Amino acid sequence: MTDGFETREAWPFECLRCLYVWEEDFVVRHLTDVHGNDVEIWLSSGVAVQPPWSGTCCPHCGAYRVTSFPSGYLARHPELVPDPAPEPAPVFAPAAGRPGRVSAARTNLPGRLLVALGVPLAMFVGYELYANTVAVAHHH
Repeated sequence: MTDGFETREAWPFECLRCLYVWEEDFVVRHLTDVHGNDVEIWLSSGVAVQPPWSGTCCPHCGAYRVTSFPSGYLARHPELVPDPAPEPAPVFAPAAGRPGRVSAARTNLPGRLLVALGVPLAMFVGYELYANTVAVAHHH
């Protein structure tokens, strides 16, 4: 990679599920490789991340149905000024000798989705195995 330059960009987002509005700051490193191709490296808090249009997740509800606005959009629309970042819910240590419980509000979406898809699938497979076992037993 050859020398390049950095820009700072603030990207406003809105969750299409819970309508939460927030803004994230990025540093974009613009570089040119040895073959003359332009390369962008996106950084958030000094860590390389995917570009903001690629798989952004709502920090409020965890949904991936997120839209972005053009840079500077929130400055031109003060009625949409983002709320402060949501505070994480407190995590309590379980009492001695008792397993901890996670409230339904703290369960993330992928976990609920896996349960919603996994339980019916497990029941279907179990039924099919039972039905095939009974059918084989009746033929012998």
